[in-house]
Amino acid sequence: MKHMDKITVDADLAKLSPFELKGEIIAKAADKIKNDANTLLNAGRGNPNWIATEARDAYFALGQFAMSECRRDFYLPEGIAGTPEKAGIAARFEQWMKDNIKVPGVEFLQKAYIYCLIELSADPDALVAEWASGIIGHDYPTPPRILRYTEVITRKYLEWALCDNRPAEGSKFDLFAVEGSTAGMCYAFDVLKQNFLLKPGDHVALMVPIFTPYIEIPQLKEFDYDVLNLRADGMTPEGIHTWQVAPESIAKLKDHKYKMLFVVNPSNPPSYALDQATVDALKEVVEANPDLMILTDDVYGTFVDGYRSLIAELPYNSMSCYSFSKYFGATGQRLAVTALEPDNVYDYLITKLSDEEKAILEQRYQSLTTDVPGLKFIDRMVAESRLVALNHTAGLSTPQQIQMSLFGLGSLVDNAQRDGAYHKRMLRLIHDRYNTLWKSFGFEMPEDKLRADYYSEIDLMVWAKKLHGQEFADFINDNYDPLSVVFRLASESGSVVLNGDGFDGPKWSIRVSLANLNEEDYSRIGADIRHVLDEYAKEWRASLREKK
Repeated sequence: MKHMDKITVDADLAKLSPFELKGEIIAKAADKIKNDANTLLNAGRGNPNWIATEARDAYFALGQFAMSECRRDFYLPEGIAGTPEKAGIAARFEQWMKDNIKVPGVEFLQKAYIYCLIELSADPDALVAEWASGIIGHDYPTPPRILRYTEVITRKYLEWALCDNRPAEGSKFDLFAVEGSTAGMCYAFDVLKQNFLLKPGDHVALMVPIFTPYIEIPQLKEFDYDVLNLRADGMTPEGIHTWQVAPESIAKLKDHKYKMLFVVNPSNPPSYALDQATVDALKEVVEANPDLMILTDDVYGTFVDGYRSLIAELPYNSMSCYSFSKYFGATGQRLAVTALEPDNVYDYLITKLSDEEKAILEQRYQSLTTDVPGLKFIDRMVAESRLVALNHTAGLSTPQQIQMSLFGLGSLVDNAQRDGAYHKRMLRLIHDRYNTLWKSFGFEMPEDKLRADYYSEIDLMVWAKKLHGQEFADFINDNYDPLSVVFRLASESGSVVLNGDGFDGPKWSIRVSLANLNEEDYSRIGADIRHVLDEYAKEWRASLREKK
């Protein structure tokens, strides 16, 4: 007789994105803890519970300087002031920092300012004028794509964050500052469609498991792509996931019918960077299929020491979406950039469009320039972000761009003057949480330099086999719905995780965020997960006794 699970799961829930399903799971967990001494532990979302302090202190201190500059221009007692004046502003800034050196953030501002002058050859007045005017936010973002020194600073930061300080020869990323990497994704999908680089029915590929919007967006009617899933199903001889895609699977992309590859690297949810064999396989692919476009989502790259994005390894073919939200604890600030080399396959493919398509684009962009064929792909993305007609008011808000600059400078100064102290401590913080989770689950995972540890994807079927054998694994698979695991965990312990199959991962996997709880909380979550698995084992043994 088929065993019935204690937790009833509505079949319609399986259709929901894990992020929409999360509300239902939290509700179950909330019911559990109403009369329980335990607290709800929500490891379902990757919102960090830390913040980077120095760049924020500097931001608020800089705002005080900028306000003094506005009042210097003119000030009316009714609360009306002028705007910062560029002439001589650097000298005034230097004096202001000396006078306010004990204010939190000012010492960092001094270091950041000197770094920009020496390492980035910044013009002092132009730099400080951008900072002061930008943080006040009195003018439109100019240029709309990204402010001048914000781009210089962020480019230098990305050379470290995405290229391990070894960018491709001649590299000089063009950057578009966007409202979080989710906006960057939307703009990328849209500009590819509007410029006929991807059309309904075109063949694209995803490396899965992957952040769910990359699964869901191609299925929408306005895109409707034919999707190939390249599964990270590699296993060690001991039967443990490596979360790498086999080179022979990647080789399928040599077929010219494949137009684009979407990658989250390090992956979400497994949280592993691509290994060298995968990168080498992709290099072979673009030799055979040189027009392949690649979008690499690099948000978790800063959690892998020595990380190198595909934009460093395959700069001609790759476009990067990078967000400051995770590493600096800034998900609410919506700070991200899209990065693209000036010489890239996207601009090349636009030159190869049909005469009819070029004529349509000439009409679409004629209000922006007299040289539409010369309009770069990344500038077309800026235009599409505001439906072309509002291109002149495009751009990430200037106060956000200044905070982005200060975050970037935070890492650059830290690396130059403190041997990367922030970076080392951040990696240790997140790795300690990972180790605590797995130890309390009952296993110690081997170290892996490719592991970001921002999430952990636990394939319960793997551990069911290891603990009790194939017969037990078959019992779980035959008698339970995979979604029941996350609901059972919430209902019985108040711990919230997400279902891994919602990210196109293994059917019986769960995703635990290691970002938003303290280390001791992961000790409880790991034990809770093991308890659920042990409860299934008790029910399995009971079923064996019934058969006798």
